[in-house]
Amino acid sequence: MTIRGDLELLTRTGHLFSSVREEFVCAARDLDTWSRLGARQAARDLVRDSGTHQIRKLYSSAALAEERSRGHLGELVGRGARVRIAATALPHETIVIDRRFVILAGSDTPGGREYTLSTAPTLVGGVYALFEAAWETATDLEAFLRGERPQLDADSRTVLRALGSGATDETAARDLGMSLRTYRRRVAELLDTLDAGSRFQAGVRAGELGLNG
Repeated sequence: MTIRGDLELLTRTGHLFSSVREEFVCAARDLDTWSRLGARQAARDLVRDSGTHQIRKLYSSAALAEERSRGHLGELVGRGARVRIAATALPHETIVIDRRFVILAGSDTPGGREYTLSTAPTLVGGVYALFEAAWETATDLEAFLRGERPQLDADSRTVLRALGSGATDETAARDLGMSLRTYRRRVAELLDTLDAGSRFQAGVRAGELGLNG
């Protein structure tokens, strides 16, 4: 079944969200699958109030880019959900309910996002198996934040902001009161800390981990 848009999805599948019996799992790149704020909150309320035995949520590290997102994930853990951060990037949201229903979210378009709902055992089982494989290699949220999120000192954050400004090395070094050689050394150290192969990748990685603030 193809469903177009958040509101139609809630209308046609809301009863599934609110009647979870055993398990609700989802994998998503970030927290923005639901384009309409009202629909997003309604979906969260349905799952929260469903009385499900287990909720597991798997996200890419991009879900940690904003403070509000990190706060929301912390609230999920506080309510008993298990949240993990995947070792690799994830596609658009995938939801499996009670191993009986699967909802696959498509790309967002000007006309709204399309979703596919299926009860086909082969598809549901295949998607669930892929989720389990990704879950096993992922890291619990608290452990990820505690051990995998690099700690940047004030100087490193200053260099990171300079990189994000697009200024030349010469200009950035002068503005920071550093020699050009020292600035470039600090940039190299920052790339190593963020496990980034380029300055652009360092900016992306820092954004994913919420280190740009």
